[in-house]
Amino acid sequence: MKKYIFIFKSELMSNLQYTFNIFVGFIGYLIMLFILFNLYRYLYSDSSEIINGYTMNQMVWYVIFTEILWSVSGGRKFCSKISEDVRGGNIAYNINKPYSYIGYSLASHLGEMFIKAIVYTILAMIMGYLFLGMFPSLSILEILALILISFIAIVISSLLVICIGLLSFRIEDSSPIYWLYSKLILIFGTIFPIEYFPKAIQPILNYSPVYVTTYGPARLFVNFNLDTFLNILLFQLIYLILAYLLCALMYKKGVKNLNVNGG
Repeated sequence: MKKYIFIFKSELMSNLQYTFNIFVGFIGYLIMLFILFNLYRYLYSDSSEIINGYTMNQMVWYVIFTEILWSVSGGRKFCSKISEDVRGGNIAYNINKPYSYIGYSLASHLGEMFIKAIVYTILAMIMGYLFLGMFPSLSILEILALILISFIAIVISSLLVICIGLLSFRIEDSSPIYWLYSKLILIFGTIFPIEYFPKAIQPILNYSPVYVTTYGPARLFVNFNLDTFLNILLFQLIYLILAYLLCALMYKKGVKNLNVNGG
């Protein structure tokens, strides 16, 4: 564990030198928030105060929170890095290292995105307050529970991206798979909550990665409920174990093929 903490710290210190780039990147996030804020203000202008169980304020905060989780993850860049390690043969240099490639990649990625997560969260909360003039009502314990859920969500999302990147052992380019995955998360878990979709597909979405990576944490942020928290946490732990085991299996089989084929 110490070596992964060291990797995390090293990547964190390295990215502290590029904080200005994070602020610049926030401009695109801000434009997206402004567009979505006006979209929901229009949707709620000629309707009742609540649509599918959400007020306009809750919908705006929901989108702000899911966009934080999605924007700070850097999934496309991370997936490309994993895929390039496999295709370029760099992954072979990690086979005999005293650490797991999956653990190394995860710790490195978390270190890279840590500062970005803090900056985006602070700036997004400020923008949300300027838009709406209020924050969701949360106690200290609820905020701590939300931080835990959000952290696990980011770890699960990172592991799923590693799985997609490791598909490069089998296919030449895994970027189309990531594109499909990202659109699934974007459409069904970021822009709109699960309640906005037909009831026939809601049970499917409740068992999908959408529930544990974006929808669940954002739902708790706008309407915290202990039973919902425990349910999301349970599903997250299941996904966490399964995602890691899938990564380990894909990596093991991929390395075996490398050894058989002489690298």
